[in-house]
Amino acid sequence: MADAEPQTAETAAPAPRRRWGRIAVMLAVPLALAGGAAIYWHSLQGKVETDNAYVKQDKVSVSSLVGGTIVDVLVKENQTVQQGQLLFRIDPQPYEIDLAQANAQIATAQADITALSNDAALSGADISSAREEIAFAQSRLERQKALWDRGFTTKADLDAAEHAVAQAREQLRAAEARQTEARAKLANGAAVPGQNPRVAAAQAQKAAARLDLSRTEIRAPMAGLVGQADRLQPGQQVLANLPVLTLVGVHGTYIEANFKETDLADMKVGQRAEVTFDAYPGIRLKGHVASIGAGTNSEFSLLPAQNASANWVKVTQRVPVRIELDEKSPRDLIAGLSVDVTVFTDGKKR
Repeated sequence: MADAEPQTAETAAPAPRRRWGRIAVMLAVPLALAGGAAIYWHSLQGKVETDNAYVKQDKVSVSSLVGGTIVDVLVKENQTVQQGQLLFRIDPQPYEIDLAQANAQIATAQADITALSNDAALSGADISSAREEIAFAQSRLERQKALWDRGFTTKADLDAAEHAVAQAREQLRAAEARQTEARAKLANGAAVPGQNPRVAAAQAQKAAARLDLSRTEIRAPMAGLVGQADRLQPGQQVLANLPVLTLVGVHGTYIEANFKETDLADMKVGQRAEVTFDAYPGIRLKGHVASIGAGTNSEFSLLPAQNASANWVKVTQRVPVRIELDEKSPRDLIAGLSVDVTVFTDGKKR
């Protein structure tokens, strides 16, 4: 029994050390968590991040300004085209006929002008003849009046002489009116000086017909990649101003990052940004803040959100921020790709 007491004392001695060890472990865990949180919080200072960002590229919907049937397609899906390159053609025959009709109208107007220029009404012959008739009828009337005063003529002859004078004067007025009308048809308007209005109208119609004919060839308004070209098929009817394909620009790629409104306090135009891509994990591109949106996404949406006055649930809004890339990507950037954007609001380089 005497040997058992020292053994019990020896086994009881290490107990305080184990207790302090447990206390140290219990303190180390929250301290480590607090330290990690502090480090993480410090790492977030001076920058804001968002994964609500996408690659944007200039896009143009290509349509025909005239309607008709497609007769030739010269591009295919995802083909790269240059500005001014021919994309497809519309049947030009109806517009060639319109141009021929316009030429015929010009020729008709010119022929009418030539005929009017040779019209007797312009020469003044009718007016001279009418004046001579007036003079003859007036002299006859004077003779009839002299005879009437001496009683050698009848009332009927005197009335006939007066009627002849009136008719001659009416013929003079008609001749003068015809001359005025002929001159008006040959006159040049102030809007088109030096040119007959009828000829000018026919030439304007010809210009419109020629313009429509030129629009049967649809060309690329800018360089880019052809999209949605499957809608282009020979024989398909095209309506004017209805988009038939899309061109995605090969230049002008940028990032549209939708930041929370609470992230904009320190954000300014020109601050450095960094962009990573979900599609290309190994690519990290540098950029800068080019502009900050003038309104939130909901403000410019087709159907803006309408919150009732009694709705006290506050929704954090998103503001579009345009990020311009400062370096060329080693991979082709496709419009709509998801990206992560970090903007360094403290101005420090990392």
